[in-house]
Amino acid sequence: MNNSSCPRINFDFTARFLPPVFILVFIIGVVANGWGLKSLLHNWKKLGNVNVFILNLGLTDILYLLTLPFLMVYYIKTENWIFGDTFCKITRFCFNLNLYGSIGFLTCISVYRYLAIVHPMRVMGRITVTHSVGISVMVWLLVSVQSLPDMFYSKTPLNNTVQCYDTTSSIYVEDYLKYSLGWTVTGFCIPFLITLGCYGHVVVVLCRTNTTDKVLKQRCLKLLLILILLFSVCYIPYNVLKNLNLWSRVLYKQNICRKWSNGVYIAQQISRGLVCLNSALNPLVYLHGSEDIPARLRRLLQRACRIISHPPPTNSSSVAMTQITYEGVTQEK
Repeated sequence: MNNSSCPRINFDFTARFLPPVFILVFIIGVVANGWGLKSLLHNWKKLGNVNVFILNLGLTDILYLLTLPFLMVYYIKTENWIFGDTFCKITRFCFNLNLYGSIGFLTCISVYRYLAIVHPMRVMGRITVTHSVGISVMVWLLVSVQSLPDMFYSKTPLNNTVQCYDTTSSIYVEDYLKYSLGWTVTGFCIPFLITLGCYGHVVVVLCRTNTTDKVLKQRCLKLLLILILLFSVCYIPYNVLKNLNLWSRVLYKQNICRKWSNGVYIAQQISRGLVCLNSALNPLVYLHGSEDIPARLRRLLQRACRIISHPPPTNSSSVAMTQITYEGVTQEK
């Protein structure tokens, strides 16, 4: 089947869909991560060794959020990249650091929670902040090594159209698919299975032990739900659809057409919007880790409800109240 008879790919969908998502994620992400990191540092001693991983999780989010304004300009200008090939690769590298770094640090948090709940006596006093810092450095190195080959693939086309591919051009798409599959296994599948195994065992242990504190059970179940939300919404769809779209491009290059090609492309662009939501959802880990933050949130909501239900007096009523108060004070004098 010739390429001319293949279904048309709706490339315009990306320019319409991604900019609003990026704007929303940038605003929410900056506010949530700024507040979360501030609260984390304020409650540093309360949270224990796991706070090192939460801090690094926040740093990966900030690193990616700083690149979003450039991507907004790119997609608003209908995929016209004006910042040069080198910065294009740096931008995509920061995205990969955020994505797979977040997965890595969430896995570390899961393992630490597992050890603290299932094997508390074995790890008591043996895991220090130094260990957490060392493991964090290893995670950064591993994610960087995994992401570094991506920078050597072409990110711009050979013609005069200035684009910044999130994967690579069609010339190298076969090799990139192989690299991407290996990357998905090591950077996503293995950490996901470790996280799933840790929290699966934790839930079993907590359910079997009647003496366990109910608050501890609730917090562990909440964190499990947060991780399920992150993986289900952000990570799983992106990793699956990214490779499926690359395979579709390989088939297209071989003059093999599939009716689902356009649907896969659109779904993959939606998954790109969803995966960047992790920068706005990761602060949920801060909310879970610090008992002070939910209390502050409740106070802010209660204060907002009071303002809405009891609005401030109008100017006329304010003047009248001032006059009454003034007269009362004068009379007392």
